[in-house]
Amino acid sequence: MKVAFEMQFGVFTVGDVTQDPTNGRVPSDAERVKAMTTIALKAEEVGLDVFALGEHHNPPFVPSSPTTMLGWIAARTDRLLLSTATTLITTNDPVKIAEDYAMLQHLADGRVDLMMGRGNTGPVYPWFGQDIRQGINLAIENYALLRRLWREDVVDWEGNFRTPLQGFTATPRPLDGVPPFVWHGSIRSPEIAEQAAYYGDGFFANHIFWPKEHTSRMVDLYRRRFEHYGHGSADQAIVGLGGQVFMRKNSQDAKREFRPYFDNAPVYGHGPSMEDFTAQTPLTVGSPQEVIDRTLGFREYVGDYQRQLFLLDHAGLPLKTVLEQLDILGEEVVPVLRKEFAIGRPAHVPDAPTHESLKHQKVDA
Repeated sequence: MKVAFEMQFGVFTVGDVTQDPTNGRVPSDAERVKAMTTIALKAEEVGLDVFALGEHHNPPFVPSSPTTMLGWIAARTDRLLLSTATTLITTNDPVKIAEDYAMLQHLADGRVDLMMGRGNTGPVYPWFGQDIRQGINLAIENYALLRRLWREDVVDWEGNFRTPLQGFTATPRPLDGVPPFVWHGSIRSPEIAEQAAYYGDGFFANHIFWPKEHTSRMVDLYRRRFEHYGHGSADQAIVGLGGQVFMRKNSQDAKREFRPYFDNAPVYGHGPSMEDFTAQTPLTVGSPQEVIDRTLGFREYVGDYQRQLFLLDHAGLPLKTVLEQLDILGEEVVPVLRKEFAIGRPAHVPDAPTHESLKHQKVDA
């Protein structure tokens, strides 16, 4: 019998290099890369479970090689689960993904999963010899091949977007014969929710730019289709959510400090007011208690879920401020969320998958 629910909490970064609007300073690429590794180490120190790294191949972003950075972090951490936010399934070769993440699995003793996605930058497709008009088809075909490469020792394969494979073996083989758990990340594409459901994989709703009604519809679609494909009941589907927060001891200080960063952020600056954006999306700027209350409210429209990741290091926020945010998150917010999310959770709702739990599933099967 399950005695305690293990929900995963962590942070994700997109690795943007953004000017600090309060002093005009822009970090160098080296400073930004080192800052992200410092954030990961801090995440483990304050008791978080997951660090997830984006993948981009264009300025102003620097994480072009997630496995390189995650391998460095793996060597300096003991229990932190290393993930991506996103791995570009459309423009990466599935063979390279299969081998890179299996290698990372071995280096990290299984503390690895990854999130498949199409990214947010259209020009990346021709840079890697692909056509953006085939984005969904690439995601579907490439992932189907990736699954086979991880699960079959010898693969014969032919598709539309890469050369055929004959008698091919991806190396190294997955640790303990167990491939990394896969989340499929999406902001707006029902086809990706369908793909996650078809395979019984996790679905990660980005949940940082759209209203709760949109997120609710996407998660509900995934849950219904997960049940349709026979992987379990709808409430047993594996769901993750993103979130954005900025916290200070009192709400007024948080709003005053964060406002210049919000107003000038490349993604949403010079648009809706911070008050309108926080009302219309899950962005929370306020006290730790406000973040707790808002995050607990996510369950009301997506049901019980397994992973909550927060975006903290964006919009030009200095590293010192981000580390302060991590202290607040680890000391004041996440302990309460762990306790509250476990209350009233049905026993048949699964925990967030880990390498160990997947290994036990394989043995039991």
